[in-house]
Amino acid sequence: MNAFAQAQRAYAPAASPTRTARSAEYEVIARISHRIKKAIETDDFPKLAEALYENTKLWTALALDVIDDKNLLPDELRARIVYLADFTRIHTQKVLRKEDSAVALLEINATILRGLKHEGEPA
Repeated sequence: MNAFAQAQRAYAPAASPTRTARSAEYEVIARISHRIKKAIETDDFPKLAEALYENTKLWTALALDVIDDKNLLPDELRARIVYLADFTRIHTQKVLRKEDSAVALLEINATILRGLKHEGEPA
């Protein structure tokens, strides 16, 4: 490969745009929500349990992120995220015990997705 071809390759636009943290969060939440919804629709409890496990891991990670002193989100928003993480954990236990449905968890995730999209980032 000659120098011209190498330069073209080096400065050519990337095949896909660089993802932002917000778009990555959106993608993960959307993927997990889709798995929960599909498991509900197909009445597949083992798949639902797997998706709920991933959702719980996600909300735990979000809570850990916002309690970090270096997190720049407003205190009120950080507190709301910690509350939602706690609610998600408790509600997931009820769903796994078949005492409640996972619909509330989908609604929470949908609200977060709308917020991420509303921030102006293409999702």
